[in-house]
Amino acid sequence: MGMSFSVNNNASASNILSNLDYVQNQLQTSYQQLSSGNRINSAADDPAGYAISQQMTSQVNGLNQATQNAQNAVSLLQTASGAMNQVMNILQTMNTLAVEASNGTQTTTDLNNLQQEFTALGNQINNIGTQTQFNTMSLLGGSSTATVGGSFTFQVGSQEGQTLSLTINAVNLSALGISGTAISSQASAQAAIFAVQAAITRLSAYQANVGAVEDQLNYTISNLQNSAENLQNADSTITNTNMAQTYTNFSQQQVLNQVGIAMLSQAQQQPDAILKLLS
Repeated sequence: MGMSFSVNNNASASNILSNLDYVQNQLQTSYQQLSSGNRINSAADDPAGYAISQQMTSQVNGLNQATQNAQNAVSLLQTASGAMNQVMNILQTMNTLAVEASNGTQTTTDLNNLQQEFTALGNQINNIGTQTQFNTMSLLGGSSTATVGGSFTFQVGSQEGQTLSLTINAVNLSALGISGTAISSQASAQAAIFAVQAAITRLSAYQANVGAVEDQLNYTISNLQNSAENLQNADSTITNTNMAQTYTNFSQQQVLNQVGIAMLSQAQQQPDAILKLLS
């Protein structure tokens, strides 16, 4: 094939320049992938992979927030459970006082002293029910006559409808069925034994309900964390840079870039040959 000499169009230089532009664009991509550690830095790098990655990122973010939601819910339930434990301790003491007052060896003064302590303990139960809060929300009723402590719905998944609901029973003398209970006489103390022990049984059921949901939340947290980790790993296989392969390509592109620059310099000298023909 004969060589074409022209001063208006240097086809060789144009072709080399086009190839050189492509190689330098590839170099810039490799620079970005190696420096960021991400194979996909924009939708242009891999449109399909970018779309999949964004969906996975959305899921991972949702799962991580759902995990935080569930952990907050556990904290709320632990607050309620701790308050119930205190009330249970008080009920156990009230039961002991009722049994003591039921004994015929107590004088009127003894019974009055026992009644004072019994009343003070009852007031403390109402105080706990009124004062127990989480993030300013009342957990155990908020008043001495409430029948429901609080109803809560926890978002424990990344999708709509993945919720867990719970109603916490009110904890006060009225809700526990011991409002007006007294131990100021042997007869009333006998009745108080039955009432307080029934309250202990009722509160135990409340605690079991809260504890069951707390256990469920703990299992939910473990599952959410596992799901988020697996999705994160899957996303990494799509978006992360294969460092060895990318660096190998980068080295090849550097060589091609240097050769291209050298060849462009040579191609740009071809018009000089025409001048020599004219001299």
